[in-house]
Amino acid sequence: MNILKQKKKNVLNPAQIIVIYYLIAVAVSTILLMLPITQQPNAKLSFIDALFTAVSAVSVTGLSTIAINEVLSVPGTFIFALILQFGGIGIMFLGTTIWLLIGRRIGIRERMLIMTDQNLPTFAGIIKLVRNILMLFLIIELVGAIMFGTYFLKYFPTWQEAFLQGFFASVSAATNAGFDITGESLVPFAHDYFVLVMTMVLLIIGAIGFPVLMEVIQFFKHRKKIPYRFSLFTKITTLTFLILIVVGTILIYLCEYHHFFADKTWHESFFYSLFYSVSSRNGGLNTMDVNEYSTPTLLILSILMFIGTSPSSAGGGIRTTSFAIMLLSIYYFANGNTTIKVFKRELVMEDVIKSYIVIATAMMLCLVSTIILLILEPSFSLMEIIFEVSSAFGTVGFSMGITEELSTMGKIMIMILMFIGRIGIFAFLLIIGGKPIKTNYQYPKERIIIG
Repeated sequence: MNILKQKKKNVLNPAQIIVIYYLIAVAVSTILLMLPITQQPNAKLSFIDALFTAVSAVSVTGLSTIAINEVLSVPGTFIFALILQFGGIGIMFLGTTIWLLIGRRIGIRERMLIMTDQNLPTFAGIIKLVRNILMLFLIIELVGAIMFGTYFLKYFPTWQEAFLQGFFASVSAATNAGFDITGESLVPFAHDYFVLVMTMVLLIIGAIGFPVLMEVIQFFKHRKKIPYRFSLFTKITTLTFLILIVVGTILIYLCEYHHFFADKTWHESFFYSLFYSVSSRNGGLNTMDVNEYSTPTLLILSILMFIGTSPSSAGGGIRTTSFAIMLLSIYYFANGNTTIKVFKRELVMEDVIKSYIVIATAMMLCLVSTIILLILEPSFSLMEIIFEVSSAFGTVGFSMGITEELSTMGKIMIMILMFIGRIGIFAFLLIIGGKPIKTNYQYPKERIIIG
């Protein structure tokens, strides 16, 4: 009997098991959202809207077919914040923490699941990473909630409402969820630079990548004892992350200089540009109606959403490392090199190939999704569909206002994109392909014409 159980377990690869866990999380979240205690009196929430909201929460996207502030009760807000934790930190991270608390032994299989969930290259030291990440996030969210709550006392009539808003704002930003319970996102705080800076800091912490955060902590711990060397991953992903923020800010500013920013002061224009450059990577929080932006800016935002955040973070997209490796390979190939050397290290060719697989698969997925949605939703423009698809795949949460008007099939299409964006392209491919097969033979190699 035990042998049969073991054989059944071995049928599924780690990626498929992770997907099952996330599907269970979506199912449980849907049930929780349908409970009377979660909803306000007289609130109406259909099953498809509850399912869509659950998928969006577990994938920490932020797209919604309902007004969260009009549906969720106070207990429902805390339940929803818990769902966002599973999506932002990762279901295996939180699951492992629960296992540790009840004294369960974390075996190799569980470590492999964590590694797959967070797209880590190895499971060495993974339990310590889980503990540190969870502790770090809880501290960050607590500090953010206190700072927001205290500051919001001047905006809300009671301290209870101020701290409830502050708590949810902190959780939503740190997990890169993009949801809000104000009903207006951050539009009421568009000119409050303290709120904007705090939000951007939390968004970046959630998007930069858990390994990067751990290395930064180790750097501050050991910098006085021995010289600390950051890993190549941290160097590449952090540099790419910062460059994208700077380039995104400049491009948005230039595109809107004679349009939306025409009647704005320099600091208003700067903060609008900077905030959307940061938020478009996975935050999905708004300080204005994105429909007021010009088409070039909307395309830039779509590209930033498609790129997304760093690997092993709360975000989606093709990830910063894939984008960086693509640019580096183009540069080195154009200069006649067959290898890529950066920061006195040489990239493994397998990682280069993986990057192109991720980018190509993501592009085909988004292209096919765009075509299907154009057929399903003929009343929406191409720009609106591209923007919605990029937002769903990048698990960002921006929308040009079409999410609530999507048909049931359109909502299902967006849900699939959000789910794939959360689990990642490789997990998606492994679900389809199953377990890797190692062959003990090779065929003769032959060159073909390329380009």
